[in-house]
Amino acid sequence: MSEINSFTNRSSQPSCATINIKNLRLRTFIGFNPDEKTKKQDVVLNIEINYGIDGLVLQDHIDDALNYKTITKRVISLVEEGRFLLLEKLASDVLSICSEHPGIQSSSVTIDKPHALRFADSVSLTLKYRAEVVSTHQFLEKAS
Repeated sequence: MSEINSFTNRSSQPSCATINIKNLRLRTFIGFNPDEKTKKQDVVLNIEINYGIDGLVLQDHIDDALNYKTITKRVISLVEEGRFLLLEKLASDVLSICSEHPGIQSSSVTIDKPHALRFADSVSLTLKYRAEVVSTHQFLEKAS
């Protein structure tokens, strides 16, 4: 019985959250062929953002939450107003927006370009970001 009580008394507060933005369908200029430079094409974005949370967010404190609506609006503006030759550049610019907040531990962006190849549903590219973690041990070594 004491094992059950010790298990139920442990803190089960999460310390990390993941936001997934799925199948964000936008149109942009993407590609370097002549027709791609004059005609917008569909792209489909899937974004994953992992960030640290504290107890205030879990108590409905809005100011301490990561605002995915703000991030999505910035991504939409970038994609729809931009011109890109490569999926790599587009994904890199989107990933930068999705990784700006200091609480973000990692993020991932996958962009699909439907109908880019004749016999394929789409071509996609994924880029990932991981925050650099400086251990206390490394910091103390440098200070010595």
